Amino acid sequence: MKILEIEKDVLLRPLQAVSGIVERRHTLPILSNVMLEADGTALNLLATDLEIQVATSAILEKAASRYAVTVSARKLQDILRSLPDKTTVSLDAQEGRLQVKAGKSRFNLQTLPAQDFPKLADGGNGAVSVRLSQKVLRQQLLLVQYGMAQQDIRYYLNGLLLMVEDSQLTMVATDGHRLAYAAAKLPQPVARSEVIVPRKAVLELAKLLADGEDEVKIDILPNQVQFRFSGIDLVSKVVDGKFPDYTRVIPTNYKKHFILDRLLLQQALQRAAILSNEKFRGVRWVIGASSLKIVCTNAEQEEAEEELDIDYNGEALDIGFNITYLLDVLNNLDTKDVDCAVGDANSSMLMSVPGNKEFKYVVMPMRI
Repeated sequence: MKILEIEKDVLLRPLQAVSGIVERRHTLPILSNVMLEADGTALNLLATDLEIQVATSAILEKAASRYAVTVSARKLQDILRSLPDKTTVSLDAQEGRLQVKAGKSRFNLQTLPAQDFPKLADGGNGAVSVRLSQKVLRQQLLLVQYGMAQQDIRYYLNGLLLMVEDSQLTMVATDGHRLAYAAAKLPQPVARSEVIVPRKAVLELAKLLADGEDEVKIDILPNQVQFRFSGIDLVSKVVDGKFPDYTRVIPTNYKKHFILDRLLLQQALQRAAILSNEKFRGVRWVIGASSLKIVCTNAEQEEAEEELDIDYNGEALDIGFNITYLLDVLNNLDTKDVDCAVGDANSSMLMSVPGNKEFKYVVMPMRI
């Protein structure tokens, strides 16, 4: 039975949008599949890993037979990618198989019944809804997402705090060693609501959002959060836990600070990192009158030293940091300068952007 005919790219684009969350190896074989549901002039695609669900659709020029099936997301994507541009692809349903035909090529893929495909339960009523541009949301995510923990036993750190209150959207990520905070203005005031969005959903969202003014609608519910934009519907369960009080971590009374050219600092750290200890990734910041020395050593007794001129006349300090944590923030900022505020040799450093109170990055010191 022929289901539909479609140009390769018209199918590949939505398939790539949904298949990012598909796990290659899963205890449930159907979770490696994408659900294709043809209905008239629309082909709906759905993928899930039981925690996150992504749905989108393709508009068909020729009406399709009404049919639903699940097939390997990775294999179908690889087949479509390997075909020449502008190729017309036809999908034919057979008993337990989906045949993909393109020119003289034939691919018979195993299928599983669509009725067995798991879907996330509806989050119910009472959502706090927020609308803003995709560009703003994407920028916010990129400013903080690198601060999330990975597979931490404190599961509430393996995600990002998303909070709305009045006319402000706040995002915070921390792994216990550093913390990234970013805030943005919302077009309209909303009721206070906060959730912890899981790490995987955050990374996938940042990939899917466009860098434009098109709108994204966020619905925050007690047990899930939904993002709708550009014909894509991403739904994620939220992390059940209490996010730490980030306001206690952000220093407010540091008097010693200096401004650095972001690019010069980034390049100096990248060079010094070549000779850093691969296990500990430590870097010393030796701060003196009008000078910042950046020093890295490794187990082979090799040493890299960089020196930057700074406008500083406070007491001399020698502080150690994880160099990866410093490069993470510099790689994700696009500002000309960064403001570095310090306490003493045993205190965290606060990095911010001059004239911008809506971004803060705190990195804890380390003994070197």
